[in-house]
Amino acid sequence: MSTPPVDRREFMVQAAGGLAAAAIIPSLAHAARPAGLAPTRVGVVGLGRQGRSILAELSVIEGVLLAAMCDVDERRLNAAKRRAADAATFSSLDDMLKADAVDAVVVATPTHTHREVATRAIESGRHVYCEGPISNTIEDSVALAKAARDTDKVVAAGLQGRSNPVYDLARTFARSDSVRNIVSMRAQHHEKTSWITPSNDQARYKELNWRLDPARSTGLAGEWGTHQFDVFHWYTGRYPVRVMGHGSVQQHKDGREVHDTIACTLIFDDGAALQYAATIANSYEDRYEVFYGSNAAIKLAWSHGWMFKEADAPTQGWEVYANRQQFHQDEGITLIAGATKLAEQGKLKEGVGLPHSSLYYALENWVDAIAGGGEPACSMAEGARATAVGIAAHRACVEGGAVDVEMPDV
Repeated sequence: MSTPPVDRREFMVQAAGGLAAAAIIPSLAHAARPAGLAPTRVGVVGLGRQGRSILAELSVIEGVLLAAMCDVDERRLNAAKRRAADAATFSSLDDMLKADAVDAVVVATPTHTHREVATRAIESGRHVYCEGPISNTIEDSVALAKAARDTDKVVAAGLQGRSNPVYDLARTFARSDSVRNIVSMRAQHHEKTSWITPSNDQARYKELNWRLDPARSTGLAGEWGTHQFDVFHWYTGRYPVRVMGHGSVQQHKDGREVHDTIACTLIFDDGAALQYAATIANSYEDRYEVFYGSNAAIKLAWSHGWMFKEADAPTQGWEVYANRQQFHQDEGITLIAGATKLAEQGKLKEGVGLPHSSLYYALENWVDAIAGGGEPACSMAEGARATAVGIAAHRACVEGGAVDVEMPDV
């Protein structure tokens, strides 16, 4: 799979160069907020596990005032009050919007409710960050992308790879002669969990555990795979056209229908393949993406990244300054955002890994786009495309066969 090339001279200037070029690798520092600009008042809708993580990240992002929280579940709303005592609380989205308490809304409700919640927030004139996948149907994805296109507010899809500093840096390498032709791809998400939130109330249990409802859930491929598929779309500028999949319940034999283990192959139009596996029965190696090129492989693990050069790959000069890490028989060059500046200070190894989660950088990017009037790293159109791939992969796993990817016209 070929990607738009970056010539060697441009790459050396943009990505690695010598120690004298202090700012040529993407920095962890974001653009300065305009002086005198009031904080963005943000409200979070949906206070489950992801919503609580969002509350924690927003509380440490510059230029954010966590102004409101909203959830229809009283227990979750009360629990959130202990995390953000100064934020107003609402059990109704309409009440929160009518109260004029917020300038921007983060949508962290169940996936199948994203369209309704995000659309109402957009139509009220607020900036919106919508968690990914942006919906559980193609129709809803297209509607959200259209709503985002028709507003002058900043509307971001919560696919975190595009705002991750290590991923941004690694993309520069992937699009250069350092990696050269990408010949195959692989990714996984392994996490030992049950996907069950307990409750003695039957109705509440059903609502809390919507991921296990075949009528509403897009399974592991949709809920998790969508985020990782988007990384491959971003790097290659292309989308798969066909998916072959298989899924089963291997661990949690409690009557559930939604698979706890899946494997699928996503095929691109030139024949290149992405192998994807996910399970909630095992946590080994967590989640990662790998690009295999004719000159090197790049492995990305959300907070870290490495390049593994082939023995016959040409030397480009920057390698002399690289930090290295051993993996069994292979030696990986650690991809460090802000590496040249750290090297000048003799602190290169201190820069291994990101100081914040990928969620932090995605929210920060959105807030900075609001302050500066720019575009978010991941648009709702790209969110719709990635969601469509996740939906197709889920369908392939459910049907145990091959499915064509229905790419939305957004």
